[in-house]
Formats: sequence, structure tokens, C-alpha cells
Amino acid sequence: MNSSKSVPRVMQLAGDEMRTYRVLLLVQGVIMMGLGVIAILWPQISTVAVDFYVGWLFLLSGISGIVTMFLVPSIPAFLWSLLTAALSLIVGVLLLWHPVEGTVSLTLVLIAFFMVEGVLQIVAAIRHRDAFPESWGWMVMSGIADLVLAWLIISGWPGTASWALGLVVGVNLITSGLAITMAAVAARGLVEPMASGTR
Repeated sequence: MNSSKSVPRVMQLAGDEMRTYRVLLLVQGVIMMGLGVIAILWPQISTVAVDFYVGWLFLLSGISGIVTMFLVPSIPAFLWSLLTAALSLIVGVLLLWHPVEGTVSLTLVLIAFFMVEGVLQIVAAIRHRDAFPESWGWMVMSGIADLVLAWLIISGWPGTASWALGLVVGVNLITSGLAITMAAVAARGLVEPMASGTR
């Protein structure tokens, strides 16, 4: 009895949260598309920027891991954790010290990642299209764009290595941002009926 009476209240709270998150998703999608455009306009610069960004992530992760290991030497799997942190530190130093070689390696890794992501995104969108009737098509387009871009970069390798990373990241940001934006816009149609149904 009590649970059935609380359903309208739960729906109202869900509607309020959906309104808030819809705006946040919309802002996130627009920002991602803007960053994607910048990355595509200056692919060489964005390629080096991604390399340095990932390099600093590995470097800081390695330093923090090593410090933690020596502060807590009794932690389980101390040696394994220490070796992992040291490897992260070395990778970070190499990426920052040799950015050209780093961009080539990162490009290969990201191409593989985007290919897998593209396939999974397409499969997930098609299998769950009933749950996302308004936005599943955009998810499929985003996955296809990842696959096409990965193929174009591979077909022009290694000449594409100097700018491919920035372009891949830029296109992925735009397509992902567009998918998020369309999902946020589509959520408006779901929110309004929920809100009106509780009155």
C-alpha cells in the first residue's frame, strides 16, 4: 500500500533530477563538440597535446604509486604494485621525453580502442534500440564514424601519424558530444509526461 502511494512521489523526484541532468548533459555535449572542432582545426597541436596529457597522467600515477608503496610497505602484493608504479613512471617519462615516438604508439593504441568501441557501440545501440528510441540512431552513427576514421588512418599509415591522434580524438569528441546532446534533447520528451502525470 505505502509503496504504491510513494510511486508518484518517486516519479516526481525522478522528473526533477532528469531536468537537472538533461541540462548538464546538454552542456557536456556542446563542450565536447566544441573541443572536437578545435582538435580537428589544429590536429598536429592537439596530437602533441594528447601525448603530453597522457604522459603526465602516467608520470603522476607512477610517482603517487611509488610514494604510496613506501609509505605503506606492508600492503599486499607490494612488489607487484611497486613494479606497476615504476612502469607507469617510465612510460610517462618516455612519452614526455620523446613526444614524436609517443604519438605513434598512442595513435596505434587509440585506433585499436576506437575500433573496438565503435563495434561495441553499434551492437549495444541496435540491441537496446527499444530503450533509446530517439537516440539509438545517433549512437550507431557515432560507432560507424569511429570505424571509418580508424580505417582511413590505417590506410594512410605511417604518414598520418603526425596528425591522426588529434583528428581521431576530435572526431570522437564531436560524434560522442552529438550523441549526448541528442539524448539530452530526447530526454525532454520523457520528462514532461512524467512531470504532468504526477499533478
